[in-house]
Amino acid sequence: MLAKDSTSWIAVVGFFALASTIASYLTGLALVRYLSYLGLALFVFMIWFFRDPERTTKICDHCLFSAADGKVIDTSNGKVCVFMNVHNVHVNRAPITGTIRSITHKKGGHIPAFNKDSERNERTITVIESSHGDVEVTQIAGVLVRRIVSYLQVGDKVASGQKIGMIRFGSRVDVTIPSDFEISCKVGDRVYAGVTIIAKEKGFKRK
Repeated sequence: MLAKDSTSWIAVVGFFALASTIASYLTGLALVRYLSYLGLALFVFMIWFFRDPERTTKICDHCLFSAADGKVIDTSNGKVCVFMNVHNVHVNRAPITGTIRSITHKKGGHIPAFNKDSERNERTITVIESSHGDVEVTQIAGVLVRRIVSYLQVGDKVASGQKIGMIRFGSRVDVTIPSDFEISCKVGDRVYAGVTIIAKEKGFKRK
């Protein structure tokens, strides 16, 4: 399955791959042949990059799930920050069930998302109103990213693990932790959107 709104990107690269392959066959030129190889490689990469595997999120009203695939790089200041490398699935998912209170887009730079200075990067902040209070999901642009995609509108109802958007070509997602939750992951952990539990309600022990 491919990510929503990815077909235009794949179509452009696919057209280039097809055109260069035909041109290579007709001309026999080495340069054109190499371009066709490049086009085919890019086409395969795009399909792989925009993959959107089906996932099942367990029902748990006392749990906060990761909003992104990647590596945990920070768990301080009441939030969990996940860095998404280029090889990770880039579709983001709701960490908790609730209603979309607000979606705010802020312009900024494109510093590497794992850098502390990335706090000034372009970002989209989605606030989910849950039974445990507001939870912020911040999608932060990185070096190559020029567009953060949101699938939501204010007032939408979301369930834990529901697809909420994506960031293209490597970046970072931060999730704030409700005050009655405690973080259950640590820096260096590999997490998966809608699957990995990153925080649990205090006193809750899952069977």
